[in-house]
Amino acid sequence: QVQLVESGGGLVQPGGSLRLSCAASGSIFSINAMGWYRQAPGKQRELVATIRSGGSTNYADSVKGRFTISRDNAKDTVYLQMNSLKPEDTAVYYCGADITPRGRSGSSFRYWGQGTQVTVSS
Repeated sequence: QVQLVESGGGLVQPGGSLRLSCAASGSIFSINAMGWYRQAPGKQRELVATIRSGGSTNYADSVKGRFTISRDNAKDTVYLQMNSLKPEDTAVYYCGADITPRGRSGSSFRYWGQGTQVTVSS
């Protein structure tokens, strides 16, 4: 089995910072892309940022220049540093990863974490 466990959410004032972490564990052969997504109340889940195993990144326009995604391949962990937070960043943030489980070489599956709440409010 494969699990993604997120941490680091919370309540922060506008202009503040938070750092999210997501660690993958279990029977993993390889991890390709890892990323962060968010879902605000009444809205669809949207991409925030992704990072491939080689380090290339992709960001939503709304977070460019404020958020930074990184990963530690040795720890199977992805991070999201969020600076200059705005009230519109309030959402449940989900970690997603494209993982090949052990014994399933050639197949890749999308796994999701349980989500962590980020609230930006004064």
